[in-house]
This record gives sequence, structure tokens and C-alpha cells, in this order.
Amino acid sequence: MDRRETLKKLVVASGGLIVLPSWARGWKASDLTAHHTSFSLSEQDTLASVADTIIPAGNAIGALSVGVDKFLQKLLDKCYEKDVQDNVRAQLAGLENAAQASHGKSFVLCDQPQRQALLLKLSTSETNGEKDFFKLMKSETIRGFNTSKEVMVGYHKFKLAPGHFYGCVDVKA
Repeated sequence: MDRRETLKKLVVASGGLIVLPSWARGWKASDLTAHHTSFSLSEQDTLASVADTIIPAGNAIGALSVGVDKFLQKLLDKCYEKDVQDNVRAQLAGLENAAQASHGKSFVLCDQPQRQALLLKLSTSETNGEKDFFKLMKSETIRGFNTSKEVMVGYHKFKLAPGHFYGCVDVKA
């Protein structure tokens, strides 16, 4: 074993341990869990409005209250190809333009029936990109909602480890 090499590694490791607390002092828990999305703020708002239109809150929980909008952003960024991401961005811009043309306001500011009508136009469109966008948003919003903790535990009564373990039990033999 080479003592010089071992001493160099030991000095570097201890220097790293000395510097780490001052470097990590600026960290916050939200920094570690935050997802830096490639969507702009207006696209994020429109995507959230699409999710809210598909599963509105009503008397119970809705898509936004369980974080489906953040789920969609992360899913589209991490799991879909660039051509699908580009189509989603184009369709979000198309929704904004259609809302401005038909209602004179942004898609985000439209009420529930107006947003539903705009989305239903996409589902019956002749353009494959619009149909694909509607199918993708509908299916992934439903999946994100159904697999959220609030729905799985609160409504489906899901238990991670079903049953109960009784450690010390007298057994009659």
C-alpha cells in the first residue's frame, strides 16, 4: 500500500468534511424536492387549468389539490420524447389562442364550461396532434389523480403493508 496516496486521499476527504457544513447551510428542503420544469409559467398555468377541467374539485378533492399539475410537468419532462413535448407546447398555445378568439380571455381565466368546450373541440378534431394531446392529457390526468396518496389512502383504502403484525402472541400447542 502506498502511504503517500492514502494520506492525500485522507486530507482531501477531511477537507471536504470541513467545507460541507458551510456550503450546505444555504440549502432548503424545498430546493431538494423542487422540480425545475422546462415549461414556461404561462404553459404551467394552462396545463394546470387543463387538469382542473378534466377533474374539477367540486365537493371533493380535485386534480389540483392532489398535485396532478406538477405530476404532469414532471412526467412530460422526464418520460416523453421531444416530439410529444413539442406537441403539448403547441397545443397549449393553441388552447390559449382558441380561448382568446372565442371568449376574449385566456384559457386560465375561462370558466369550467368554456374550458370543457375548448377541450372537447380538440377531442373531435381532424388533426392528429390535437387528438393525441387530448387523449394524453385525459389519460395522464386520470392516472395522476388515481395514483395520488390522497386518493389511494382516502378513497381506495390502500394499505402499503396489509394486515397487522402481533409480535408476542401466546400459542396453544
